[in-house]
Amino acid sequence: MVNLSDGKYNLILNAAIDVITEKGYDKTVISDIVKKAGVAQGTFYLYFSSKKALIPAIADNLLTITFSNIKEKVQDKRSFWEVLGIVINETFYITDSYKEVLVLCYSGLAIDHSMEKWEEIYSPYYDWLEDILLKAINNNEIINDLHPKWTAKLLINLIENAAERFYIGFEQEEPLDVFKTRVFNFIKRSLCKI
Repeated sequence: MVNLSDGKYNLILNAAIDVITEKGYDKTVISDIVKKAGVAQGTFYLYFSSKKALIPAIADNLLTITFSNIKEKVQDKRSFWEVLGIVINETFYITDSYKEVLVLCYSGLAIDHSMEKWEEIYSPYYDWLEDILLKAINNNEIINDLHPKWTAKLLINLIENAAERFYIGFEQEEPLDVFKTRVFNFIKRSLCKI
């Protein structure tokens, strides 16, 4: 059994993210990753069966970073709308910071038909937002006739898609703040009581 707490897993994973961001996935070789991580090539194979096996681990790592940042920033926020603003800001930030790697993650997991893996990776995030939605319903901040589980997934996917369109699809006809405000207002109009 491999010990993931020994730090080498994270060294390799972070090195892979850096090298792939710099060189692109196709030009990245495992020797580049282990050199950057400062570990032996055999150590790589203790944690990953191949370069391709990095993809779900990278996706999981990036979501963990995003989700951790969001949870930290919303600790003292009472309003659903404050939480939503943070979710939007953090999603846009991580997308901008790791856009090359995110494209790889999406394409790699799609090629492997790994929707189950996506659901597994996103499950804690979906569950967290579902709880936030239930609290917002109970506080009469949003409409009460929505399906919280489905809505949590929809909102996360909508916000991520908007960030990807801005940074990866280069739909930057307007400044970032205006674009994020449009996303926020669209969601608010969708969830507010009429």
